[in-house]
Amino acid sequence: MAELVLTEIDKVYDNGFYAVKDLSLDVADGEFLVLVGPSGCGKTTALRMVAGLEDITDGTVAIGGRVVNDVGPRDRNIAMVFQSYALYPHMTVGENIGFGLALRHEGKAEIKEKVDRAGRLLDLTSMLTRKPKQLSGGQRQRVAMGRAIVRDAELFLMDEPLSNLDAKLRVQMRAEIASLQRDLGITTVYVTHDQVEAMTMGHRVAVMRLGELQQVAAPQDLYDNPDNIFVAGFIGTPPMTLMHAILVVEADTAGLRIGAQYLPIPRSVVDARSELAAKAGQEIIVGLRAEDIFHEQREGSHPLAVSVVLSEALGSSVHLTFGLEGTPVDESRLGSGLAKEEEQELTRLGHSKEIEGVAVFPPRLQFRTGDAITVFADGSRLHFFDVESGRALR
Repeated sequence: MAELVLTEIDKVYDNGFYAVKDLSLDVADGEFLVLVGPSGCGKTTALRMVAGLEDITDGTVAIGGRVVNDVGPRDRNIAMVFQSYALYPHMTVGENIGFGLALRHEGKAEIKEKVDRAGRLLDLTSMLTRKPKQLSGGQRQRVAMGRAIVRDAELFLMDEPLSNLDAKLRVQMRAEIASLQRDLGITTVYVTHDQVEAMTMGHRVAVMRLGELQQVAAPQDLYDNPDNIFVAGFIGTPPMTLMHAILVVEADTAGLRIGAQYLPIPRSVVDARSELAAKAGQEIIVGLRAEDIFHEQREGSHPLAVSVVLSEALGSSVHLTFGLEGTPVDESRLGSGLAKEEEQELTRLGHSKEIEGVAVFPPRLQFRTGDAITVFADGSRLHFFDVESGRALR
C-alpha cells in the first residue's frame, strides 16, 4: 500500500492539445478515489500517466514517496484493471490469474497459493480450471481483478472496468469491488464516466472537465455543496435544474425573479452567504434539486407555474420533466454576455425561452404532456452560482 501524489501534472500532445492541465491530487494510503467526468475530460489520460503508459509533459507523480516520472510501468508496483478483460482464451482461469507471477519466475507453489487465495476472495474457486469462454461477463471481470490482486501491488488503477457489463451485473460488481478494496486496504484510483458508480464506490470523488480538476470531495459533500455549475449539473440523477434569476433583497425578505414569476426564499439563506448577498438586485444562476420540488405545498415551499413536457412512471416514482418560462443556463456562454444578448433578442421578437427541469414525485401520479400545472419549490434548499464564472456563491 502507498500514498499517491500528483503535483501539477500536464499532458500536452504535439498538436498543442491539453489533455490534462495542472492536475494535483493527494490519494491517501488505502483510499478509494474515483475520477469521474464526461468522455474526453482527461481522466483516463491521467490514469495512464500514473501507470507510466503516457509520458508526463510537466509535473510529478509520486507513489509511496518515490517520484516515478522516469520509472517504467513494470517497476511502479501497480496493478491495472481495464474495460476489456484481456484474458488469454487458451489458458484456464487459474493460469490467467497467475500469468504475471509466472512471467516474474515465481515458484509454482507460491503462484498456486496466491491464485487460490484470489479465487477464494472473488468466489472463483470452482472455476479455476475453466476457460474464459465458459464464464459470464461478471466472472471474467472477477478474473481480471484476480490477476491484479495476486500482484501484491501498492496501487490499483481501474479504467472503467464495468462498462461492458449489463445494468444488473454493474450493480453487483461495483458492490464487490468496493467490498474487496475495503478488505485489502489497497490504494485505488477508479476511472468512470458513470456518476452513480462514483457516488456509491469512492471515499472521495474527483470531478474533471476539459482536462482540469473541478472539485474533489466526499460523495455527499460533492452533491450537497458543488463548487460550480458543472459539478452541480453533472453530479446527481436526475440532474439539477439550473436557471437564470434576479436576486431581490428587501428589508426583511428575499426572493428570486425567474422569468415573470417570483419565488420567495428565506432572508437567512442570503444573509448566511456573503457572496450571494453582494449580488442583490443582480442576475445569478440558481440550482434546484429534483427532490426539493414537490407536487403539493409543504412548509417552506412556494408555487411555480410549469408545463408538463414528459411524465415517466418508474414504478417506485414518477419522473416529471417540466418547462418553466425563463432563461436556461448555457454553460458555454458563461462570462461572454451572449446569454443575456440572446434573451434580449428573443424578447424583442416576442418569443420566450423555456427552462427544462426534472422533479421526482411519488408513484401513481398522472400527468399529461402539455398540461399547465403548479409545482412547489423549497426556497431554503437552493444552490446559487455566479453568472459570469459559474462558481458557487457562498
